[in-house]
Amino acid sequence: MRFDLKAVCTRTNSKEALLYSEAEVISSKHVAMEHTVLEITVADQPGLLSEVLAVLAELGCHVAAAVAWTHNHRAACILYVDDQEGGRPITDKKRLSYIQEQLQTVVEAHHKNGEKRSVRLTAPAPLQTHVERRLHQLMLADEDYKTCECCGRSVEGDGRSHKQHNGISNGHTDGMSCECIHVLIENCKERGYSVVNMRCRDRPKLLFDTICALTDMHFIVFHAAITSKCSIAVQEYYVRHKDGCTLDTENEKQKVTQCLIAAVKRRASQGLRLDITANDRLGLLADVTRVFREYGLSVSRAEISTRADKATGMFYVTDASGRKISRDTLEAVKREIDGTVQVYDTSPSSLTSSSSSMIGQNRSRSSEVDHRSSFLSLGSLLWSRFERISSNFGPTKL
Repeated sequence: MRFDLKAVCTRTNSKEALLYSEAEVISSKHVAMEHTVLEITVADQPGLLSEVLAVLAELGCHVAAAVAWTHNHRAACILYVDDQEGGRPITDKKRLSYIQEQLQTVVEAHHKNGEKRSVRLTAPAPLQTHVERRLHQLMLADEDYKTCECCGRSVEGDGRSHKQHNGISNGHTDGMSCECIHVLIENCKERGYSVVNMRCRDRPKLLFDTICALTDMHFIVFHAAITSKCSIAVQEYYVRHKDGCTLDTENEKQKVTQCLIAAVKRRASQGLRLDITANDRLGLLADVTRVFREYGLSVSRAEISTRADKATGMFYVTDASGRKISRDTLEAVKREIDGTVQVYDTSPSSLTSSSSSMIGQNRSRSSEVDHRSSFLSLGSLLWSRFERISSNFGPTKL
């Protein structure tokens, strides 16, 4: 399956498109703007989220929603809180300052001198950025991309390294079987573009994450094409920096490569997924994450929301060393949590095993499912709106 896009930046007035894209972005996944916003970027430490939530509960702050990502030993989370007594946003400057000071004390206790960290508590704003795009911005500013690198094989998936295209072979012959993230950046001097090629495993929101990365690095997409085949997505973008320049130095290309790899990896789901539903109350999330901490579990990703008197949470958890948690530990955690807990194994080995079994039972049905999956992940749902989120998806002023 292939999609093509040409010269989207010339078809729409940039000012109108920027306003429209912002409305589109926050309409798809946002939290009501009547909440106080807490943003934290820290070193990824087991139990830190639990302590932050416990402090908020002690200070009478109810968490209405939260999203947390971890990547490369760094963590970023956005929490939407309000006053537990009145259910209103916290706007008093003195109280905001006090809460922020208490949270900074907790965060600093987990960090060494000189380690980067940030705690920011703000009153409601009339316009808020899409929460997942904001997480990308926070982690980019936190420089979580610095140690990311390609495995060295070609973007085309022919088993050759980038060096082999210049006549040097590295001996790889496994073609599309490699599911690492590959990025190759070249210049199209005739047209004055930089060409960014990227190949990785296809998944939902892959296009969103890639466009966020390019946009937040202040690039404009002029042309693009995407192919999705056998669960592998190949993306190609013709870009220029907003000042009209292309990527000319190796340092520039390396940074863009690292940032694109980081943007894809941030959403990676490690460990078991626990979907928890419970009656909403003050301190509920603090209690749930306390159970994780007491059993030595680490939260690699979380998404929490509330509606009416119900709270739902999706947590990806591993043991302290990043391994899959044992069955006994899992059962103990389920008994401790006050609510309904559903468990899903999202590990690659589990997914591969299920896929192989399905092929053995019904090969044609498997092909149909694979086709539908690739269509939904990079299909028309996103591409019908590509113009709104690519070249005209302007950088957000922080």
